[in-house]
Amino acid sequence: MDRKNKIENNRIITVLIALSSLFILLIVYLSYFEIFQADFISNNNYNKRIWKEEEYTLRGSIVDRNDLPLASSTQLEDKQLREYHYGPLYSHIIGYNSRTLGKEGLEKAYNKELLNISKNNSINEIKKIMSKSNLNPKGMNIRLTIDHEIQQYAGELLGNQKGSIIVMNPVNGEIYAMISSPSFNPNKVNEDWERIIKNEDSPLINRATQGLYTPGSIFKIITTAAALERQNINTEYNCKGQVTIDGFILKDYSSKGHGNIDLHQALVKSCNVAFGQIALELGQNNLQNTGERFLLNNPISLDINTKKSVLFTEKMSKPDLASTGIGQGKTLVTPLNMLLMTSGIANNGKIIKPILVKDILTSTGKNIKTNETEILSSAISPEIADTIKNMMVDVVKSGTGKAAALSSVKVAGKTGTAQVTGKKDHAWFVGFAPADNPKVSIVVLLENSGTTGGESAAPIARKILSKVLEKY
Repeated sequence: MDRKNKIENNRIITVLIALSSLFILLIVYLSYFEIFQADFISNNNYNKRIWKEEEYTLRGSIVDRNDLPLASSTQLEDKQLREYHYGPLYSHIIGYNSRTLGKEGLEKAYNKELLNISKNNSINEIKKIMSKSNLNPKGMNIRLTIDHEIQQYAGELLGNQKGSIIVMNPVNGEIYAMISSPSFNPNKVNEDWERIIKNEDSPLINRATQGLYTPGSIFKIITTAAALERQNINTEYNCKGQVTIDGFILKDYSSKGHGNIDLHQALVKSCNVAFGQIALELGQNNLQNTGERFLLNNPISLDINTKKSVLFTEKMSKPDLASTGIGQGKTLVTPLNMLLMTSGIANNGKIIKPILVKDILTSTGKNIKTNETEILSSAISPEIADTIKNMMVDVVKSGTGKAAALSSVKVAGKTGTAQVTGKKDHAWFVGFAPADNPKVSIVVLLENSGTTGGESAAPIARKILSKVLEKY
C-alpha cells in the first residue's frame, strides 16, 4: 500500500512540476511581449486596440512653437476627420494617420500621446474603451519646435526644386524648419497612394533625414578639423590646378591653380589639390576618427526616421582617400548630419541633439513634458571650433560663399558642389549666424541642380538667415 501511495504521490508531483513549468513558461512568454515587444505590438497597425482608441478618443492636435494648429481632428457623426492644415508643407515631419496605410512621422512616433494611451495600465484602457460614460475623451497635444513662418518661407524658396532645407538653433537643438521636396499631401494620401509610390522622385522619402548625398566641399570642414588636431602635417601647399595620385588626376575647379596656399586660404578658396594632399597626410584612420565624432557612421536620434551617413570604412586606396578628403569618393551624408556638423562648429565643438517636439500638453494646455537639450558629441575642442569658425567667416566674406553675406551680421559658411556620376551636380551650403554669437544654423541642398553651391544654395541660405534673425 505504501509503495502504491508513493507511486501516486510521485505522479502527482510530476504533474504539478509539469503544470508549474508550463505556468512559468507562460509567464515568461507573456512577460517577453509585455516588456520587450510592448511598443512594437501597441504601435502595430494590425493591433485592433489602436483603432478602438481612434474611435473612442479625439486625437490630439499638433501645433507649431507658437501654438498654430498644423494637424487637428474633428468629431463627425460616425467618424473623426483628421485635417492637415498646410498639406504637403509638413508631410515629412507630421506624416499621416491612415487606417488603410498605417501611420508615419510624428503621427506614428507620438501615437500613444495623441490618443492619451498610458503605457502600463492596459486594464484601465480597456475599461475606458468599454465605458459609455467616457466616450470621446481628448488625446494630448504635441507642440513642435517648428516656426510655421520660417517653415513656410523655406518651402517657398525651395519651391519645386528637389532637395532639402533645415534650420536649427545650434545651441539648444530646436529645429525651426525642415523642408523636403518633393512631398505629398497627407490629406489625400489614401486616394493618391498609387501615384505617390510610382513617382520616380520618391516623394515619401524625407530627404532632410533619409537622403544620402555626396557632400562635396562642405566635407572639407571635417578634413580641416582633422588637420588642426594634428601638429605634424604641412601647413603650406602648392596648387597648380591638379595633382596626380597613383595615376589618378585630382583636379581643382580653378585650372590655373591657387599657387602657394595655407590651410586657412585652402578652405576659403575650397582648394581640392590642397585638401587631397591633406587627406593623404592625415591617413584614413585619422580622417575617419574625426568624421565619426561628427556623427558619420553613427545613428542620429530623432522622432522621425533617419539614416546614417556613410564614411567609407574599408581600406582605401590613395586616390579614394584623397577624393574623400574633398567630399567626393564613396562618402554619403544626410543634410541633417551636415547641419549638425555645422552646428558643432557654431557651438564650440559640441553637437546638440536635434529636437522636433518641444512639449507634450494635455487637452487643457497643461505641460506634462518638455524635451531638454542633450549633447550628442564633443566633436572638437572650442579652440579648433573657433579657428574653423573664422575660416568660415572668410568663406562668406571673400571666398566661395559671398552670396550668403548679410550686411548686419557676420555669417560663417561653406559652399559645396558635389559631382554625381551620370547626373547633374548637387549644390550645398551650410552656415550659421551671427558668427560671434550663433543663433541659427542652416543647411541647403539642391539635388542635381547643375549649379554650384555659391550660385544657388548660398542665396537661399542668406534669405532664410535674415528672416530668422529678424525674429530671434
